[in-house]
Amino acid sequence: MNAKAFALLNNPRLNKGTAFTFAERTENALHGLLPPNISTLAEQVEWVMINIRGKGDPIDKYRYMAGLQKRNERLYYRVLIDYIDELMPIVYTPTVGQACQEFSTHFRETNGFYVSFDQKGNLDAMLGNWLEKDVRLIVVTDGERILGLGDLGVSGMGIPIGKLALYCACAGIDPAQCMPITLDVGTDNLRFRQDGRYQGRREARIRGQEYFDFIEEFIAAVQHNFPKALLQFEDFATLNAVALLEKYQDRLLCFNDDIQGTAAVALAGFYAAARITGTRLSEMRFLFAGAGSAATGIAALLAVAMQREGLTYEEACARCYCCDSKGLITRDRAEITSHAAPFAADLPPMSLEEAIDSIKPAALIGATARGGTFTRAILEKMAEHNERPIIFALSNPTSKAECTAEAAYMMTQGRAIFASGSPFAPVVYSGSTLVPGQGNNAYIFPGLGLGVLQAGVTRITDDLLIASAKALAEAVSEARIAQGCLYPPLQEIREVSLRIAAAVAEAAAQAGLTHQMVDKNFVERVQRNMYDPRY
Repeated sequence: MNAKAFALLNNPRLNKGTAFTFAERTENALHGLLPPNISTLAEQVEWVMINIRGKGDPIDKYRYMAGLQKRNERLYYRVLIDYIDELMPIVYTPTVGQACQEFSTHFRETNGFYVSFDQKGNLDAMLGNWLEKDVRLIVVTDGERILGLGDLGVSGMGIPIGKLALYCACAGIDPAQCMPITLDVGTDNLRFRQDGRYQGRREARIRGQEYFDFIEEFIAAVQHNFPKALLQFEDFATLNAVALLEKYQDRLLCFNDDIQGTAAVALAGFYAAARITGTRLSEMRFLFAGAGSAATGIAALLAVAMQREGLTYEEACARCYCCDSKGLITRDRAEITSHAAPFAADLPPMSLEEAIDSIKPAALIGATARGGTFTRAILEKMAEHNERPIIFALSNPTSKAECTAEAAYMMTQGRAIFASGSPFAPVVYSGSTLVPGQGNNAYIFPGLGLGVLQAGVTRITDDLLIASAKALAEAVSEARIAQGCLYPPLQEIREVSLRIAAAVAEAAAQAGLTHQMVDKNFVERVQRNMYDPRY
């Protein structure tokens, strides 16, 4: 095999497999190196789906898709775009959770970049090792809080890879401009540290000032090597996630998907739910099970949205309540985290179930990472106080969901307005088909990123997140709303992402936060620039 042929067949960005034409095979000395039949892209897509559907276990499907991504990138994305509703649960949650847990056992190679604490002092030069130089989008994790699975260290690399795959498939971001990064600062997962197959530092996590100094060096290296990049923080533990967002959101084009992306997709669900209940957000009360970065991030953005409807900051925060493992967070608690403090209630301590009776919330939002938190008694109490109780079980993967769609509907006599983080099948109740909405962040972050990059946005603000949430809610058809579904079908995700991008760009332009012109041709220009994998 000559060098030219080898380069083509072993470069996933250039490889077409059996779709190389006769002329291309002649020009590049490929004759004899491929079967003689010349395939079309459509035929290859069909064959890939036959292979995937022939595998019974989702993790086997995940590994097949991962291998395809390493062999033929355009085919991988063509398949993912064309079958996004079937394959998103495979390439991302819930299957990616198992893939991360088994990462070291099945490790061969990845598309990611690993930044180890052992390289401290050399990060700027190290980032220069990445082959692509025009990086526009980075998803980075330190692996401490992977989904609801906890500290997986470098085994969490599947998350940045999966998130960027969705950016490309759902919003047409060019994969050549994407960079998944895992920061290896050790792990407190003792099982991993004692496992000879674990691929990261087998030492306790770096903490305190040493950790933040390392992050500072990493951020400086990103800014030097990839000055046009949007950086997405992903699956950091709550305290670090909040601290890093507060420190860098005004210095760097960045956002935290667990805090801001989750908040925006949940807010979109509330806007859509309001179409069913006929009640404004500022007239509702919201009770959160969980007080981590996801729950308080939703509450914070929700409070801003209610202020836009006329409430004061204090009035808006007073409509949001948080329960953690100790019960309702109240003002007389000895210790309250800074991100939960605005939502501390002027009430006596009580359990989640007692809080429902006392507060009578219109919406109950789960972000606990504890499966089954919403018991029969809790769901029945929500139904007792609301004609159409809003139940969001947002924790991932599926095993961590606070309740199933079936439980939410059955325990509320089919009256629940339900959404979840992981997918659930439609439920038939009293002859009616109820379609649960999946409040997947993939409805928000791809379109948000697309709008930010295409409009040259300089900073991601709450108003941009609210604009994205409103655009998503408006994309839900009346037919879906009639079925109780709060989000559009995944098959429409690229069109939805385009709508979100336009809304984000317009809001940014109005706030003076753009470098690029946002005019009447913006949507057409963005659509023309979206990555659409074909040969």
